[in-house]
Amino acid sequence: MARSNFYSFPNLLTYGRCLAVPLVVVLLFWPDEHWARWWALGIYVAAAITDYFDGYLARAWDQQSALGRMLDPIADKLLVAAVLLMLVADATIYGWHIWAAIIILLREILVSGLREFLAELKVSVPVSKVAKYKTTLQLVALGFLVAGPAGNVVFPWTTLVGLVLLWIAAVLTLYTGYDYMRAGMRYLVDEE
Repeated sequence: MARSNFYSFPNLLTYGRCLAVPLVVVLLFWPDEHWARWWALGIYVAAAITDYFDGYLARAWDQQSALGRMLDPIADKLLVAAVLLMLVADATIYGWHIWAAIIILLREILVSGLREFLAELKVSVPVSKVAKYKTTLQLVALGFLVAGPAGNVVFPWTTLVGLVLLWIAAVLTLYTGYDYMRAGMRYLVDEE
């Protein structure tokens, strides 16, 4: 890989998103400390924004790379999975709401496995518009939930809004997961 692609600005944004994951996780280890929640939210929002800009800038500046195409979805999934796990651990996501988190995590694993399998067959499954909306809604929901108790002091329904948005994201997650499975199904069934 060319050195210039490795250090392209879009790839640097993706690396930054990967590095943000452990920082957000560490800050969420203090769920009752409002300062930690606000710092976690700030880092999380910056990381979530890079999810849009890394791909957009790579296309706009003609700096797309194999490394970027590989790392971008990994960075997204690391951020979402780590935040979901921490929010379940600190009971921001609790009770029946945990099922929304499970749906999101299972779909991410399923689609990742499907994409990896299809990539071996040289089959590309493009990201649908609904999947992009799902990702955006998921990131917004998690932002509200990262703010959690600290956000509730400023806006009393912060956590409730986050949980409602998480369920909407989970429904879209089921729909897009089914959509990907349907698109890849003809390659999964061996025709002998």
